[in-house]
Amino acid sequence: MAKIFVSHRSEDIYAARRLALDVQARGHEVWLDEWRINLGDSIIEKINSGLEPIQFLILCYSDTGVDSPWMSREWMSTLARQLNGADVKILPVRLAGGRPPALLEDIKYVDLSADWAAGINQLCDVLI
Repeated sequence: MAKIFVSHRSEDIYAARRLALDVQARGHEVWLDEWRINLGDSIIEKINSGLEPIQFLILCYSDTGVDSPWMSREWMSTLARQLNGADVKILPVRLAGGRPPALLEDIKYVDLSADWAAGINQLCDVLI
C-alpha cells in the first residue's frame, strides 16, 4: 500500500484528520502531524523524515488557503523532488472552498466538499 503525507493548515485539522483516517482505513500508511510529532520533538526533523519515504503528498486546501509556511515548505519540497525525478506525486484535495497554489492549478484535484465519500473513493483509486 501507499505511503502518504497529509499536508494541511491547522485550521483544517478536523477535515484533515477525517481524510487521514478514511485513507488509513483502506490500508495505506498515513503521516499526519498530530499523529507523528510529540511533545519535545523537533518539528523540522519529524516533517523531513515524514516526507522522505512518501509516494504521495495530499495537499489539503480550503477557504483558509494554502499559504501557511509549513504547508508551503511541504508541498514545495515534494514538487522539487518530483521535478528532480523522484517517484512522488502531489494530490490536491479541496476540503471546502479555496484554490490550490497557482503553481499547482494545472493538476486535477479531488473536491471533498461536493461529495466526501465519492471524493475519498476517487483519491484512493490513485493510491497504488
